[in-house]
Amino acid sequence: MITLIIGTNRPNSRARRVASLYASLLDTLGAKTQFLDLANLPADALESTLYHNAGKHEAFNRLATSLDASDKVVFFVPEYNCSFPGALKLFIDGLPYRGGLRGKKTALVGLGVGSQGGSLALSHLTDVLMYLNSAVLPQRVRLPFIDKELTAEGQLTTPLLTELLREQAAALLAF
Repeated sequence: MITLIIGTNRPNSRARRVASLYASLLDTLGAKTQFLDLANLPADALESTLYHNAGKHEAFNRLATSLDASDKVVFFVPEYNCSFPGALKLFIDGLPYRGGLRGKKTALVGLGVGSQGGSLALSHLTDVLMYLNSAVLPQRVRLPFIDKELTAEGQLTTPLLTELLREQAAALLAF
C-alpha cells in the first residue's frame, strides 16, 4: 500500500487533483494506494494534537494511523511562501514520536505557480524527512506553472510532466 499525502488543507486543491492522476498511474503499474488528505485535518489540530495532547485526538489519530499500512508515501506539495504548507508541518509534528514517517520510503511531487515548480518546498521537506529517518527517492518531480498546466479534470496539459510522474511512480515501486 502506498499512501498519497495531499500536502495542504485547502479543500479541492490542485495537489489533490495531481494525487488522483498519480494514483491512476500507480494503478496501471499494479500498486494499491490510499489518500491522506490534509483537508481532513481537524480544525482544532494546532491546539489539540501537539505536546501534552499528542495521541489524544481521535480524528487526528485516524489520519496518522493510516500511515501504518504503508511502507511508501508520496507527498504532493504546493509551494507556500517558498516552503511547504504549515498544515503539512503540523501533521508531521503531530505524528507519534519514533513512528509515523520513520523508516518509510518517500517520493516528492512539488507544485508551484512559478517556473521552479515548488523546488524550495521540496528542499525543505526533504530536510525534515531525512531528519525523521525517511528514505527520500532522489527523483523528485516539480510541476511548474501548475495554475496553467493542470486542467479542472486533473490532467496535465504538457505530456512531459505526466511522463515524469509515470517515471517517478515506477522508480518508487522499485525503490
